[in-house]
Amino acid sequence: MGGKNEHVRITTEHKPGFLERLSETSGGMLVGLATFALSFYILFTNEGRTLKTASSLAEGLSLVVPIDNIQVISHENDKKLVHLSGILRTSKPLYDPSYGLSIRAVKLKRQVEMYQWVEYEESKEYEENGKVNKETKYSYNTEWKSEVVNSRNFDREIGHKNPSAMAVESFTAIASDVQVGKFFLSRGLIEKINNFKQMSLSKLEDPHADVIRSGDYFFHSENPRRPEVGDLRVSFSYAGLSEDLSRTGPPDMVTIVARQQEDHLVPYQTKSGDVLNILYPGELTAEEVFQKEHESNSMKTWGLRAAGWLSMFLGISLMTRIIYTLVDWFPVVRDLVDIGLKGFAFCLATCLSLLTISVGWFFYRPFWAISIGLLAVIPILIARSQVPSKKQQ
Repeated sequence: MGGKNEHVRITTEHKPGFLERLSETSGGMLVGLATFALSFYILFTNEGRTLKTASSLAEGLSLVVPIDNIQVISHENDKKLVHLSGILRTSKPLYDPSYGLSIRAVKLKRQVEMYQWVEYEESKEYEENGKVNKETKYSYNTEWKSEVVNSRNFDREIGHKNPSAMAVESFTAIASDVQVGKFFLSRGLIEKINNFKQMSLSKLEDPHADVIRSGDYFFHSENPRRPEVGDLRVSFSYAGLSEDLSRTGPPDMVTIVARQQEDHLVPYQTKSGDVLNILYPGELTAEEVFQKEHESNSMKTWGLRAAGWLSMFLGISLMTRIIYTLVDWFPVVRDLVDIGLKGFAFCLATCLSLLTISVGWFFYRPFWAISIGLLAVIPILIARSQVPSKKQQ
């Protein structure tokens, strides 16, 4: 990037007055209130979801029936939760006739990228003569992108115009019938097969006169080494290699926990409320499968807890922002107030988050609920212990 592909634009705005900033802060308070309320919903429902999932997994592990011979359908296991491992098999290969390509796999993905202009901007603001100046530096570079970049939104489209659409589209072909042994997989299980690997194109010929193969890409370009804006490159990847294709590599093995319905594997509804329809790559025992599910549940739980706390912190910060606006004219006081408000938001968000989590647990695990409730009081006690008494002042 450089020279004609960079330019700077400076815009000037009047510095907002006190009433304008107060009006903006009032609008922010409404957003903060909504965010604050949403945080309670996230935290409370997350605890119920976590416990329901954990109970469902414990129930599933106690009921699961192992299937050792996947080449025989045992009607004794019909409608039961079963565990099995085996090699994937599809009834027929997947094709992309446009490029003369086929593979026997569960999924075949065509990824199309176009060489396009991309705009970057860097902004900084500074005050001058009572006005706010915003200096924005725009730069342009050409890159391969899988989505069309709309150059109409560029600050300067002249000399950086992109095509409005791609001549070739990306797509994913999915096998209609997928089996492990004699069992057919449900659509939900097939959707979980996403361990894509890039397909080697070294043994394929150029499908058309205007298409050039280079490495593992097909290029719609006169010179792939020096592409121009609008040129395309196409790559392919696959997931769930079938046992009937040996030249690409060894077939993929999967482990499944689901309900047997005659010769189909379908979702299993637990009494605890969750649905078990599990698939992992590789060969795993039932205990290993449920351990992975517990770990996934734990990660999701802590992720939503963090999201709930952050929503509460932002909500409190927005609602108390009006105090900062009222003292904005006094720099020293303003900075102290800003630090104090952030500390207040942090402590209050932490306390309320822990209390909300304890309420969510209360009806399921009273002992842990009381423990977390007591833990929520600790930040308040620490804050009170650090406040000097009047006599010391």
